[in-house]
Amino acid sequence: MPTWEEIKAFLWEWTRTHGLRIAVALIILFISFRLVNLISRIILRRSEKKNKVDKTVSRTVIYVGRVVLKVLIGVALVAYVGIDTSGLAALLAAGGVTIGLAVNGALGNIAGGVLIIVTRPFRLDDFIEVAGYSGTVEDIRLVSTRLRTPDNKVVVVPNGTASSAVVVNYSVKDTRRIDITFPIGYEDDRPRAQKVLLDVCKKKRTVLKDPAPMVRVMSNGANGVELIVRVWVRSVDYWPTYFDLIENGKTALDEAGIKIPYPQMDVHIKKEK
Repeated sequence: MPTWEEIKAFLWEWTRTHGLRIAVALIILFISFRLVNLISRIILRRSEKKNKVDKTVSRTVIYVGRVVLKVLIGVALVAYVGIDTSGLAALLAAGGVTIGLAVNGALGNIAGGVLIIVTRPFRLDDFIEVAGYSGTVEDIRLVSTRLRTPDNKVVVVPNGTASSAVVVNYSVKDTRRIDITFPIGYEDDRPRAQKVLLDVCKKKRTVLKDPAPMVRVMSNGANGVELIVRVWVRSVDYWPTYFDLIENGKTALDEAGIKIPYPQMDVHIKKEK
């Protein structure tokens, strides 16, 4: 059994030879990581100020570069402390094979992230629909893409899914078409109803004049005639204009005495003699 004096002597010797190096390594690690984060943020801000630099590519490249720099700093500090990095490299290589088999799906997501960055089906700040979710693209990483839904929820979609699924991008084009259906009764004045709805569309400032607004008969339904309203707007004005046309159209039809029909059924009773 070692004596207390021997234990104190061992601890002191270890602290004098290794403890100081570990303390210095931790300080360097903290400062260097802070510097890497600061420099990456500065580069990101400057790159986003230039219109020629794509925001999606710049953020991804800076993110990958930041991770690589931190890994290199960690390996260098491990060697400074005195740990044999050759053995560490062999351990990492052996563990990498095992981890690679375990995270096969993650590797597929990384490949999907690279494919998204290269093909660019969507970019940052685009409003898209993918894998059953709709939202604004907030971030594109190598493994996943983060969406912010209209009700302010965050959805993380794996890049393997995002790269292979059908993606609907609502932000690529500057204009979009709004389709709204207004049913009216068979006994109502159809031409007058069309004129009323067309006037509502023309009074709305966000509705584009070219292509011109259109109000036509969509179908003869079971309960009435369905009128389709089609107008073109800028993509940023889509939802405000959509809701305004529904509200203003209903109000204008009510003022004109044209009622929206509701489902009804005629029952005929036959009396047998």
